[in-house]
Amino acid sequence: MDRKIEKKKWSTKRLLTIGGITCLVLLIGGSIYFTSGKSKLSVDTERLTISTVTKGPFQVTVPVNGSVMPITTIYLDAVEGGLVEAVYVEDGANLKKGDKILKLSNTDLELNLANQETAVYAAQTQMQISQNNATSNTINKLNQMADVDNAFKEAERVYKLDKHLFDQKAIGQQEYQAAVNAYEYQLNRKRLTQRILKQDTALVKQQNIQAQEQYAQMKNTLDLMRKKVSDLTVVAPRDGQLSSMDSEVGQNKNKGERLGQIDVLTGYKVRVDIDEHYLPQVYNGLKGTFDFAGKTYTLVIKKVFPQIANAKFQVDMQFVGEVPKGIRRGQTLQILLALSDASQQVLLPKGGFIEKTGGNWVFKLSEDGKTAYKVDIQMGRQSSDNYEILGGLKPGDKVITSSYETFGDIQELILNKN
Repeated sequence: MDRKIEKKKWSTKRLLTIGGITCLVLLIGGSIYFTSGKSKLSVDTERLTISTVTKGPFQVTVPVNGSVMPITTIYLDAVEGGLVEAVYVEDGANLKKGDKILKLSNTDLELNLANQETAVYAAQTQMQISQNNATSNTINKLNQMADVDNAFKEAERVYKLDKHLFDQKAIGQQEYQAAVNAYEYQLNRKRLTQRILKQDTALVKQQNIQAQEQYAQMKNTLDLMRKKVSDLTVVAPRDGQLSSMDSEVGQNKNKGERLGQIDVLTGYKVRVDIDEHYLPQVYNGLKGTFDFAGKTYTLVIKKVFPQIANAKFQVDMQFVGEVPKGIRRGQTLQILLALSDASQQVLLPKGGFIEKTGGNWVFKLSEDGKTAYKVDIQMGRQSSDNYEILGGLKPGDKVITSSYETFGDIQELILNKN
């Protein structure tokens, strides 16, 4: 009886064939994996900076440097040029309002003053002479008016008398007509004299006004000349400290040249240089903070200078509340200027990774902390310490924030802890 022989399903040849195909598939898959950039790199965690994503108060800030200055500075410029005749105080002296600082000599200006004084005195004398002549002329015309008025009254008396006699037929027509002619003549003469006197009075008054105005103008010019000469002596306009003065006897100073300045020491302000990039975001009222002697102080912007020089613009900031004790003019302060209000945001600490990624992706740690892989993120604003994260990360995530320069195109990091 024949026995049926069962055929083996997994022959040696078949197993070798399947094994060969499997190896080929694995080889091809590995090649695709490694050539497509999905490579791995083992790194030592001691050489990395690993930061935790948090949610907390965020404020856009920029670090700037400011120089302490007196709250008010008064510049002393030469109103008129001249030679330095005398120097009364030294640079750095504390002055009271009205204290003499230096004196300039200007012979041309002094000569012009003398000539103007002479002209004013001559005009004053001439005006007095004109007033005397006008008064005398008015008196003569008033006397003339008195004579005319007297003659008119006499002619009027004779005319009225002759008219009465003529009406009574006591005198003839010729005698009466002579009285009428004399009366009319004296009446016209009186009217003419009155008109002349009135016009003369108005003319004298107008001439007097013009003379007074001319004299007043010359007097104002004289006062201005005297002011210019007095300005040759430079005095302190307010209490303060004299600084930036460099003048020696015999030195020539041009008109408008800076002679020095008075620093009013009743308070201080801070002059801050800011990169021109932030000009649209800076305005009066923005605040900044700085640390001094272990305490934090606040400043507020009071004035923005929009002029740009060397890619920077300047602002003046004043102290809010207490002014630090011991602060000095010219001292440099490191200020953190706030460009926005504080708000709650998702935050990632700053680090060297930004140079490689541009803020578009980061290496995020896995939950077990053994690996780190690339994730895309959306980054918003930045402060001095943190980046604002708009997407891709959540609070509690751990991210490698140190430099990625040595990682190349690695897609995943194997983290080794020693």
